[in-house]
Amino acid sequence: MRTLWRIIAGFFKWTWRLLNFVRELVLNVFFILLVLVCVGVWMQLSSNIAQSTARGALLLDISGVVVDKPSATSKIGTLSRQLLGASSDRLQENSLFDIVQTIRQAKDDRNITGIVLDLKNFAGADQPSMQYIGKALREFRDSGKPVFAVGDSYSQGQYYLASFANKIFLSPQGIVDLHGFATNGLYYKSLLDKLKVTTHVFRVGTYKSAVEPFIRDDMSPAAKEADSRWIGELWQNYLTTVAANRQITPEQVFPGAQGMLDGLRKVDGDTAQYALNNKLVDSLATSAQVEKVLTKQFGWSATDKNYRAVSFYDYTLKTPSDQGSAVAVIFANGAIIDGQETPGNVGGDTTAAQIRDARLDPKVKAIVLRVNSPGGSVSASEVIRAELAAAREANKPVVVSMGGMAASGGYWISTPANYIVANASTLTGSIGIFGVINTVENSLSNLGVHTDGVSTSPLADVSITKSLPPEVQQMMQLSIESGYKRFITLVAQSRHSTPEQVDKIAQGHVWTGQDAKANGLVDSLGDFDDAVAKAAELAKLKQWHISYYQEEPSFFSMMLDSLTGSVRASLPEALQAFLPAPLASAASVVKAESDKLAAFNDPQNRYAFCLTCANIR
Repeated sequence: MRTLWRIIAGFFKWTWRLLNFVRELVLNVFFILLVLVCVGVWMQLSSNIAQSTARGALLLDISGVVVDKPSATSKIGTLSRQLLGASSDRLQENSLFDIVQTIRQAKDDRNITGIVLDLKNFAGADQPSMQYIGKALREFRDSGKPVFAVGDSYSQGQYYLASFANKIFLSPQGIVDLHGFATNGLYYKSLLDKLKVTTHVFRVGTYKSAVEPFIRDDMSPAAKEADSRWIGELWQNYLTTVAANRQITPEQVFPGAQGMLDGLRKVDGDTAQYALNNKLVDSLATSAQVEKVLTKQFGWSATDKNYRAVSFYDYTLKTPSDQGSAVAVIFANGAIIDGQETPGNVGGDTTAAQIRDARLDPKVKAIVLRVNSPGGSVSASEVIRAELAAAREANKPVVVSMGGMAASGGYWISTPANYIVANASTLTGSIGIFGVINTVENSLSNLGVHTDGVSTSPLADVSITKSLPPEVQQMMQLSIESGYKRFITLVAQSRHSTPEQVDKIAQGHVWTGQDAKANGLVDSLGDFDDAVAKAAELAKLKQWHISYYQEEPSFFSMMLDSLTGSVRASLPEALQAFLPAPLASAASVVKAESDKLAAFNDPQNRYAFCLTCANIR
């Protein structure tokens, strides 16, 4: 007995020692991390002070993607990136408005004598966002300060920004990879059939193609026709902007596949020489030659052993003035889901609460809702719309600024606005509703598993393991049709039209901003600056400032995101190194599709969502 107690006591003693060891280890790790952060802050501040007094270039070395509202907006996010390494750069999110503000501040900074666009790690952004950055770059150029673009190669997104530079350098072995736009989605009807999953689809709208992946193995002719129209307009807008920047013709920018082949044959397949001959770039130069040119322009930094420049990530932004009344800017960035906001998604409750705070704040005289969303839950969209309508009824002008997308639910939440501003390349409309319910009774039956029971009514007998009762299917279709009628009625009231007229341009049809303007779905074409100016005009403000409404993540959550981001960045890369390129690409597509489906949490299974809007590549 004594031996038994000794064993038990020994077990608890060593367990306690192990717990103490783990506790001390965790505390020590956090302590070391805190010390590193403090040292990093000090080094960052010292670096900023030194850089602010040195004349040189602003190095716009954007790493990752540009979005309206990054998951981490604080400068501590940048600091954690520096402390924990740069392995997650390709996953990094950058604020569009921070980039534009940085360029505009640099324009008036006497210590900044030019800009260098180093875009090798720039992963992309939607066209309206890049055009907004380009506008700021053009303002910078107009001030008399030069803009240089340097790169070994340029993707389409990288080249779009590079085209705003005074001079573009390209490596002698490089390429300007222009190929056009395409949409690409997964279709799983055959998969669902093989798994014996029964898909119940409910929709309204000829062009509401979001449900097609569940019921087809390819894109329907109607969806192809509609998508071909808007994707062609986006490509034409791209070519027109680049051609104007380079002072050449759109045909010279992209002469078509055969034209490019003919041009490449003339230079024996030399892609860099082809780019130079067609005036896509100004000079072919090695990195050493580019460094020499930039050193002559900006001077030499003995500390950095490079031309004198300060990175976009190290350039300190001044705190904007808070004089005058406030124009509240609220973001709806990502898929719209019920409940609280999650990274990359619009939480219906979170966004509605922000609108309510702005409505009740006496300092806020107008509201700008920045929408960059393919839509999502009808229930969550209505929660946001209702709160925005309440703000307008409280005599606070509401202006919607549409970014890359404001489709389906993204347009639903825009309907209460006094005024809607869209970019010519914004994807909007997609006015339609659908519902999808999958049941697995046949899958289970094939495995020899069956389900049975009793119920007081067919409406109570709803389960994923049973076939959907006919009464439930009919009620679901009625609910979808009712939601669609509600949708087009809201649009009709907002746009001073009739439901019948709206129905003709609805039916799930996706429109570009310029077509939406022609169809009366938006009021004017412009950018974020135009939307803010319109809000101030409607509120009759002479002096005002912007107040951004967004939740700052905690320090520890940002550190955790940085750590997990590094893991996410390195692990897939390591695994994909062993996969053929097509399989690695397919894996990323599958993950993207699953992320979209995971955002579907409407309590009534009703969605106003545009799947194809986000599938451009």
